[in-house]
Order: sequence, then structure tokens, then C-alpha cells
Amino acid sequence: MTVEEPQESTTTADDAAGPATASPDAEVVPFLEPRDGVPPVVTDAAALVDAAARIAAGTGPVAIDAERASGYRYGQRAYLVQLRRAGSGTLLVDPDAVSPLDPLAEALTGTEWVLHAASQDLPCLEEIGLRPTALFDTELAGRLLGHPRVGLAALTESVLGYRLEKGHAAVDWSTRPLPEPWLRYAALDVEALVELRDALAEQLVEQGKLAWAEQEFQHLIATAISAPRVDPWRRTSGMHRVRKRRGLAAVRELWLVRDQMARDRDVAPGRILPDSAIVAAAQAMPAGRDALTELPVFGGRATRRLADRWMVAIDRARDLPESELPPLALASNAPPPARSWSDKDPDAAARLALLRPAVSALADEHRLPTENLLTPDTLRRIAWQPPADPSEAGVAAALRERGARDWQIELTARAIAKGLARWATTHQTASDDPGHSPDR
Repeated sequence: MTVEEPQESTTTADDAAGPATASPDAEVVPFLEPRDGVPPVVTDAAALVDAAARIAAGTGPVAIDAERASGYRYGQRAYLVQLRRAGSGTLLVDPDAVSPLDPLAEALTGTEWVLHAASQDLPCLEEIGLRPTALFDTELAGRLLGHPRVGLAALTESVLGYRLEKGHAAVDWSTRPLPEPWLRYAALDVEALVELRDALAEQLVEQGKLAWAEQEFQHLIATAISAPRVDPWRRTSGMHRVRKRRGLAAVRELWLVRDQMARDRDVAPGRILPDSAIVAAAQAMPAGRDALTELPVFGGRATRRLADRWMVAIDRARDLPESELPPLALASNAPPPARSWSDKDPDAAARLALLRPAVSALADEHRLPTENLLTPDTLRRIAWQPPADPSEAGVAAALRERGARDWQIELTARAIAKGLARWATTHQTASDDPGHSPDR
């Protein structure tokens, strides 16, 4: 699996209403060895052609996973791809050793891919030329079904009664040769994935949620590859503590130098200079090398060795004219944090206070996390700037414009329209009160 373990759902559901799971009295079977053993890694063109032929000769969905080297290497590229299909067995492919993967991409054309937490792996698979046309995401299915824990190991155990080994999730998958225990772990990640898919699909049918899931899966395919982020340096952890534009310029210059070094060396940027050091330097704006190395976060040998390069970046930020300093925040049409609404727009705060519990109640009724019924950002935007037409049809159009799927619109548009109508009535009554003084 990917290094990041998917966040567990916070949904709670009683046994009578929740999805079917393995009996708590059933014996949990440790899943420690692939049924067919650990296959050899595909590392040359001939083996790739053979692997593609095996996939093409198989039947049914294809379980797919990818291993990255997050925290070790620059970027998020895949260093191992695992596949399993009925009639094909399990295949392990080293995309660094054998490229391009055109024969495999051709063999996968028209198949349904089964992934867990697909949004994590689809970008790195796209990078090596693999993109699905049909998808089943077991993590997302688990959320829609209301499973309380939706990590792969948790779902495999609760639904199938198998206990997966999870001991090698955060290792450096760029290591060559890959140790046999790591390969065994990687093979096990796709061993039962199609079986899990089939069990979850049955539950989706039983709960009347299969169409919902299908819409979500298609949305995943359409949105998995996002556009490049504007000013990626603004993702520096802790940057909110930098309050001045010149300090932000120092963050940017340090980030850019670090990013180029990381790219050149093919290492994770944080291994060259942690974000905490960038923020500390931007806050202090040291006047010279000695002042920089006196900062506690610059006390490491490697960091001190590169102190001159860091000072060049800081001095570059210090010398910028005011007109070239970055703004404190990027222009955005997003509403401000909801905690500030009571002061900035009490009406919007009142609308949100009506809409949130209505959507949460619907989520509880259908036994799924609120954020999967409707993203918090979508609800905040509707509350902050309601549609000009607040009817159910108008709300539905606004939700669709913001990317909501048909099933989400069908479940929430009426409740949101009712909430907006209720607010409008209360607001009008208050406005008609001679003693009312709007506080805007």
C-alpha cells in the first residue's frame, strides 16, 4: 500500500443498522503468505510482455496497488506496482527497471481496477502511463457503507476475517534489491482485494448504494489528476506563523532552493531542510551566517554545512523591492474560516447553523460520514453565498456547479432549500421588528 494509511471514518452505526461484517465470534485468520508464493519482480521487457499476456488472459476485475518512497525520494512516483487477477495470479512490476509500460497498459484497457484509497495511487500510476476507465475503490465503498474503520487491514479483517500484515508500509520502496519480506507484504496487499471488492459490492446492493458508489468512482477517475498548485511553497508547514510579507518572501526563496536541491539529489525535501527550519529563518531574518546557525533548528551538521546557500536565499528575500513581495494570502473566492463568520457575516453564520445539522441528520439516516454525503467546503460555500434561486431546483444547480454528484444532490438539495427558506423567514421576521438593528 501507499505510505499514508487512509484516515478512518468517524461514522458510528449500531450492529442492527450497520453493514454486514464478519461475525465477532468468527476466527480471524492471519494472512501471512500469498497463496501462490511471492512472484519474481518484472524487471525487463520480455518479462513485461509475459506479464501483460497473463493479465490479458485473466478474467474479472484487476486488483492494483502501488508503493512509493514518500519521505525518502523526491516526488511521489511509483517504485513497485502490484497486480492480481483471476487466472493471472499476482504480478510485481518494477516501473523504474522496465519502461514504458505500454504492453501492460494495453492489457489493462477495458478492465475494472480495484484499488484501496485510489486517490493516493492514481496520480503515480498515471505518471507511468497507467490510467483506469473503470474503478472500484474499497476504501470509499467502506465509507459509503458506514464501516467504522476503513483502512485496508481493518476492512479485510472485519469483512473477510483475514488479518493482513502491515509492517512495511513506511519503508523506502526505492531500495534495490527489494527484500523478500517487503515483496511478500506488497503481494499480500492485492491478494484479497478483489474478494473484498465483491463482498463490499454485495453490501452496496443490499443498502441501495451501488449507484452512489459508481458515481463516486467515476468522479475519482475524472479528478484524480489535479492541476499544478499555484505557489506550492505556501504549503510549508507552520507558515501561518510568518506574519510579514518579507518573511513570506524568505519562505518562498528557501523553499525554492531546497526544492531544486531535492530534485537534483532525488531525495525528499524535508531531508535537506525541514519546514520548521524554513519558518524559523523567515521569522528571524538573520543578518548573517553566524546568526542563522545560532537558530536551534539549524544546529545539525548537514544544515550548517549548507548555511551559505540558505543565507543567499534569505538575502535575496531581504533585497526584494516591496512591489515584488508575495501577498500574505492568495486571492480566493473561498469563504473565510467559519469560526469568523459571526463577526464577518452573521447572516451566513445563521444559515450555516441551520444547514449543518440538516445535512448531518441525513448522513446519519443513510449511515455514512457527513463529508461523503457533502463536502464541508461545498456546504460552507452554499451558506456563505446562497444561490440566487433558493428553491430546490436552484440549490441543485448550485450543488452541481460545485461538483456534487447526482446522488448527493438528490439527498441534500431539498433539505438545504428548506434550511435557506427557514433562514429567510426568520431573517425577514427579524427585519420587520422595529427594534431590530442589523449588525453587518
